[in-house]
Amino acid sequence: VCIHRVRSCSSIRFIKSKYVCVFDKSALKFSHQQRLFRTSAVSCGQIVQFKLSDIGEGITEVTVKEWYIKEGDSVSQFDSICEVQSDKASVTITSRYDGIIRKLHYSIDDIAFVGKPLVDIEIDASKGVASEEDVVETPPMSHEEHTHQEIKGHKTLATPAVRRLAMENNIKLSEVVGTGKDNRILKEDILNYLAKQTGAILPPSPKAEIVPPQRKAEAVPAAPKDKARRIPVPVSRPIAFAGKDRTEPVTGFQKAMVKTMSAALKIPHFGYSDEIDLTQLVELREELKPLAEIRGVKLSFMPFFIKAASLGLLQYPILNASLDENCQNVTYKASHNIGVAMDTEQGLIVPNVKNVQVCSVFDIAVELNRLQSLGSAGQLGTSDLTGGTFTLSNIGTIGGTYAKPVILPPEVAIGALGKIQVLPRFNSKGEVFKAQIMNVSWSADHRIIDGATMARFSNLWKSYLENPALMLLDLK
Repeated sequence: VCIHRVRSCSSIRFIKSKYVCVFDKSALKFSHQQRLFRTSAVSCGQIVQFKLSDIGEGITEVTVKEWYIKEGDSVSQFDSICEVQSDKASVTITSRYDGIIRKLHYSIDDIAFVGKPLVDIEIDASKGVASEEDVVETPPMSHEEHTHQEIKGHKTLATPAVRRLAMENNIKLSEVVGTGKDNRILKEDILNYLAKQTGAILPPSPKAEIVPPQRKAEAVPAAPKDKARRIPVPVSRPIAFAGKDRTEPVTGFQKAMVKTMSAALKIPHFGYSDEIDLTQLVELREELKPLAEIRGVKLSFMPFFIKAASLGLLQYPILNASLDENCQNVTYKASHNIGVAMDTEQGLIVPNVKNVQVCSVFDIAVELNRLQSLGSAGQLGTSDLTGGTFTLSNIGTIGGTYAKPVILPPEVAIGALGKIQVLPRFNSKGEVFKAQIMNVSWSADHRIIDGATMARFSNLWKSYLENPALMLLDLK
């Protein structure tokens, strides 16, 4: 048989004969020419191993908490692959490839190691494989963590979040002028570029969205405060009597606590305690609380405590410092990143409110609402949990009056706040009145802080809380 032309169509390849020179009886078996040859589709994809890159902060291993994909799923760039948890924070891993998931290297709760394959992805071989490492997204991403992107022959610096924002709004990064270090494109640069365009859609603010509060008719009635204080709420965990010992590995935030507290034992602590009359502050909060709710923010006492601490740190900057390992140099921190200890299902975590020295009480309340929501969901990022310079622990929300807080290295001071109690006290005329009393316990690094400094700071902090109007003179 002489073949003049061969035509292929999709997965079926068939021969079209223009003329037949020789044939025998066997050729009569084929009544349809397109059935002469049949082949199946051949995949031309290339399998690449998607490795877990260095998350930073000296982290070498993480626990896989949740998979967002499964084998056989198609993924695109920036799609979420999985959520992992280190001893510092929860991190979402996003894809850098367009392709199909062929293998998951770990199961839920398995330990994944930095530099080892996380998943296998089949990609189009014709597109090639980029040389960068996989993208790690930690909301909100710090400006120092960046990836490189080749655009029109020159290299552009931008975080994955910025690249995603540009892609969602059909913006070419080559057209945006970067104002960051080494001309890095920041989120603000994208927003400014969008603002210059008519009808540009701006992304939502990373801070808590202001939503009008529920109407009183829709709100769920809360239990009386007095009754709730008298009757402890049992822990909602099933009680199992297995009849034998059980051994579990120390992981996650508990592992971080072991490391941090072991380092804290090297610090010579000294304590100082006092009581604060919050009667005026309680009245002030009751007046401001409804106004904050209208703006969609829950106003607790903590924003006042944090702001008063920041005002005190301006006068006593040694309490907002750090000491090097050799005890040769003291670094005075410019920013007041005040940490707040939170009790979560994952364990004790201490996120911090950044730059309190330039925040209003309302700004602090908004940020606290955000941190508490993320903390309850176990979604706090590394930037939320690192960089603290001073810490307050509100143990009074659970109970107790006095405590002995342990310093969180490399910080040099921490305060523990007790519960607010109604107790009898005497006024200047010798008359008994009902006072809202809260106890505070301070711990400080006695290598660089003496008792007198701690006492003076505590007295200043106390004066701001007992006379909230005094804060107006120093608020910025």
